[in-house]
Amino acid sequence: MLRPLTLGIALCLATTTARADEALIAVAANFAGAVEAIGAQFTKDTGHTLLITTGSTGKLYAQIAEGAPFAVMLSADAKTPARIEAEGLGVAGSSFTYAIGQLSLYSSDPDRIGTDAKAALTAADTLFIAIANPDLAPYGIAAQEVMQALGVWDAVQPKIVMGENIGQAFSMVDTGAAQVGFVATSAIHENAGKGGHLDIPQDMFTPIRQDAVLLLPGADNPAAIAFMDYLKGDTAKAIAQTHGYGTE
Repeated sequence: MLRPLTLGIALCLATTTARADEALIAVAANFAGAVEAIGAQFTKDTGHTLLITTGSTGKLYAQIAEGAPFAVMLSADAKTPARIEAEGLGVAGSSFTYAIGQLSLYSSDPDRIGTDAKAALTAADTLFIAIANPDLAPYGIAAQEVMQALGVWDAVQPKIVMGENIGQAFSMVDTGAAQVGFVATSAIHENAGKGGHLDIPQDMFTPIRQDAVLLLPGADNPAAIAFMDYLKGDTAKAIAQTHGYGTE
């Protein structure tokens, strides 16, 4: 039984060819919109089909460690794929950086943030600040690092509310449950024209290098192998960039 499909969003990208291989892909929540676009183009270009489940990196790793039959993991960090290889859950030497994540401070109120992140975080009428859980999501770690760099981490502790992943953090802000929140810049790109945001300088947090790894169930899967190669190509990189990611 494919348990992770109950935890995330299953996206079946239909193929137009008579014969196609299929791969099950585990994807960090922040990259959901980008992988849907990349996957659709991948299917058009190769005829292979992807089944995609999204979730926090920590949750997806736990499912992989329990034997979930994913062929590829697109993590929100570099540490988890390295761990997967070290533990024999992935193909040795297969991991590489497919995207570099960016971070933004977001509010559904277009006038709340302005150009001063510290002021927006500490304002008296900022009652809740949404972040991804740092124990589960690299974007949560980045948010904590930014607030520490700003010197407000201790002061805003009572305001912090956590989502399991960066997608949930965005939803809390977008619905008004939190006045501001740290979100993936990709979410800003995918929701253009909504609210207000301030992009966080890269020198305020550890670079979010997002690595992919070929998992053991995908070692002999033509669709999985082709997808790993596709992620390294110009088409996938261009799509990732339009969704707010850096690439190498």
